[in-house]
Amino acid sequence: MLTKRVIPCLDVKDGRVVKGVNFVNLRDAGDPVDLANAYDEQGADEVIFLDITATHEGRKTTIAMASRASEEVHIPYAVGGGFKNVADMRQMIAAGADKVSLNSAALADPSIITAGALAFGSQAILVAIDAKRASDGSDRWTAYVHGGRKDTGIDAIEWAREAARRGAGEILLTSMDCDGSKDGFDIALTRTVARAVDIPVIAAGGIASGRQLLAAYALGACGAQVGTCLLVSQECPIHENYKQAILKAKDSGTIVTGRIAGTPVRILKNQMARTYVSKERAGATMMELEQYTLGSLRRAVFDGDTKTGSLMAGQVAGMLHEIKPLRQIFEELSAGCDRRLAELRG
Repeated sequence: MLTKRVIPCLDVKDGRVVKGVNFVNLRDAGDPVDLANAYDEQGADEVIFLDITATHEGRKTTIAMASRASEEVHIPYAVGGGFKNVADMRQMIAAGADKVSLNSAALADPSIITAGALAFGSQAILVAIDAKRASDGSDRWTAYVHGGRKDTGIDAIEWAREAARRGAGEILLTSMDCDGSKDGFDIALTRTVARAVDIPVIAAGGIASGRQLLAAYALGACGAQVGTCLLVSQECPIHENYKQAILKAKDSGTIVTGRIAGTPVRILKNQMARTYVSKERAGATMMELEQYTLGSLRRAVFDGDTKTGSLMAGQVAGMLHEIKPLRQIFEELSAGCDRRLAELRG
């Protein structure tokens, strides 16, 4: 039986960790290696660095970050973003990465999976699949690339099968419908992919409790990537006012913006959120909405502005009641999972 794992995933842009919801409206959340080191010290099993704009911007993932991580981080780590060939992967492995994560490049040329597996072993090849329910209303998911910016139209389940056949050692499965929303990971997607492949599947996108963690394992996942539930950790560098706003939120204290534009983002209800939704319903253009929200993330994260700042949080914000150390959050996720399993066993 595979050991269960909790794996923080750090989305990196311009050398900094960013955090958003549904892959958009990103905010600065700190230095990637410093945060990974904190996760290491507090009991995380692995960590994943994903350079979410490397492919979109046509550049390679920074080697310096991987080299620094190899010196300071003492748990296994993977790096993804911008790999085009085996030579790119070899540079990252040589810099100290235990695994490389492939997404856009693998979908463009699936043979890179096999080439990487032959060169470094399947255990070093993680294929990331960013999946979203098809917009045509059918009961299927399609794979996205370029940091969630482009829908390939490729069936995500079939792609997972092909990735496994070609030599991938693991699948990092992210539901773009749930990522950063804390509404819970996509149960149907996780179950379907786990049943379709015979390699480990890491569930991602909205996991924030021991119950959800147990559900992921029960559906066939071997690990869980966590991110948003760490916003109210002591180590998280967002403003204290932001954390307190999350802790004070009620179960009905969030609202979804961006539905009309096709970029839904769940945030805490405040003056900015209500005005945004009013403008959106009144027919404001994308440019007008962008102008209105310009700087709102920085105001929330750095200035602690809870009125005109963009306070991103999922529906379970109402379940979070105190700021805790990272270690305690990880331990409670694991203990909650074990406790619920014991209850079910009677």
